[in-house]
Amino acid sequence: MRALITDGANVFAGTDGGVYRSTNNGTTWTAVNSGLSSTIVNAFTVGGSNLFVGTDGGIFLSTNSGTTWAGVNSGLTSPTVYALAISGTNIFAGTLNGGVFRSTNNGANWTATNTGLTETYIRALAISGTNLFTGTYAGGAFISTNNGGNWAQSNNGLTNVIVHGFAVTSGTNLFAGTETRGVFLSTNSGTSWSAASTGLTQSNVRAFAVLGTRLFAWTFGGGVFLSNNNGTSWSPVNSGLTNLFVQAFAVSGTNLFAGTYGGGIFRSTNNGASWTAVRSGLPNFHVLSLVVSGTNLFAGFWGSGVFLSTDNGTNWTAANSGLPGQPVYVTALAVSGTNLLAGADSGHGVFRSTNNGTNWVAINSGLTNLSVHALTVSGTGIFAGTDGGGVCLSTNNGTSWTAVNSGLTSGRVASFAVSGTSLFAGTRGGGVWRRPLSEMITSVQLLPGELPAAFRLERNYPNPFNPTTTISFSLPSQSLVSLKVFDALGREVSILLSEDLSAGTYSQQWRPEGLASGVYFYRLQAGSFIETKKLVLLK
Repeated sequence: MRALITDGANVFAGTDGGVYRSTNNGTTWTAVNSGLSSTIVNAFTVGGSNLFVGTDGGIFLSTNSGTTWAGVNSGLTSPTVYALAISGTNIFAGTLNGGVFRSTNNGANWTATNTGLTETYIRALAISGTNLFTGTYAGGAFISTNNGGNWAQSNNGLTNVIVHGFAVTSGTNLFAGTETRGVFLSTNSGTSWSAASTGLTQSNVRAFAVLGTRLFAWTFGGGVFLSNNNGTSWSPVNSGLTNLFVQAFAVSGTNLFAGTYGGGIFRSTNNGASWTAVRSGLPNFHVLSLVVSGTNLFAGFWGSGVFLSTDNGTNWTAANSGLPGQPVYVTALAVSGTNLLAGADSGHGVFRSTNNGTNWVAINSGLTNLSVHALTVSGTGIFAGTDGGGVCLSTNNGTSWTAVNSGLTSGRVASFAVSGTSLFAGTRGGGVWRRPLSEMITSVQLLPGELPAAFRLERNYPNPFNPTTTISFSLPSQSLVSLKVFDALGREVSILLSEDLSAGTYSQQWRPEGLASGVYFYRLQAGSFIETKKLVLLK
């Protein structure tokens, strides 16, 4: 079912098989398709005794509760209609790649009303008072205050809300790569954005790489583009690149690597001026992710896990021990110190290798969603972007994860960037989000003073607290320390520490997210020493 509407005592359902009507609140249904030339029904609207339906074959009108239909498409240049709305004597239709059309005479004639509308794939229409809103496939929301005469963006300059990648240059320049609108630039930490796509012939931008003063953008369908002037203009650098659907990019010294969907991996040793295929040993030619760790290059594949090259891509070998059985789709790769991290789709989560991919171990404790599409590292923090569960953070090399989604209304995270003191998250359908790193990463701090004589766990301060509290403890000798928080039922809700610490006095901050007010308990375990204390969260 694609659409529903009520009209008096009638209920109408739009399906892939046409229109169905129920006169008894859905107990029984009857097909009412007489006169419809297209039975793929996407939208309804009703005005007085007129019932309109939008289909893959245009707009149809019924004046007798759906018993018969007549096409009303004069002037409608795009036949696929996804949305309909009525405001007074105006009827609006949202179409596939034709924008918005308006009729002032019950559909007898239609006129395009797209001035200011930069995205013409319309998925939704809504009326609020005298304002008309349209939701686009990938351009966000637009508003018209004059019945569609003019449109203005409602995205603060970002006209595409599917964001695949970021880059940071010159300290203050933040670039966002979008799915259908190319590149956008912000010089004020994401407060506002402006288009920066001059010269791009492909607007589906998947990611960036920075090499000195050179900014590279790789696109899905247009190959690789280079800007030497901070995104003011772009030029293609695709000589030798026989597949232009670039999904992943990596830089290793003077080598550039492009991972393509369908063409394998290509290498450039001259800043993209020319490319050479490096495919020996590849399991398939569908590359989803690339990362460099020292002299090793790792690639994540569609259905085939992770492969490793130790000779700049010339030869590849499987590095899948410990990963789930095939198929496994490795959509993200990252390096954290001596640890290699792999994020996988289709419910597999995150895996960690401590020996350059020789073996992998699943590290999913606390992850809110096991389809991971993005990974990034900042200091002691590892961030995982999930497809439905938002952002999760680990401060103990993936041993445990905590959701850090306060304020984030879009849970489908596709990309990350760390710029200055903030983490930026690019989402699928929700635009760009920013949050200070200091709100999320609170590493343990060694306090000055004499070495303590005994193990000790202090009272947290403040207590009660909101939003953060600090827990202090003392170690007279080097110890493997575990600091955990439990709810009143004894269920573990957070792992604050799980690492080896030298003797001294430490403090650890806790900022709970997604937890209700109430009594909680924190427990310190250091060797054979165990102590538990109570804290109170008030919201």
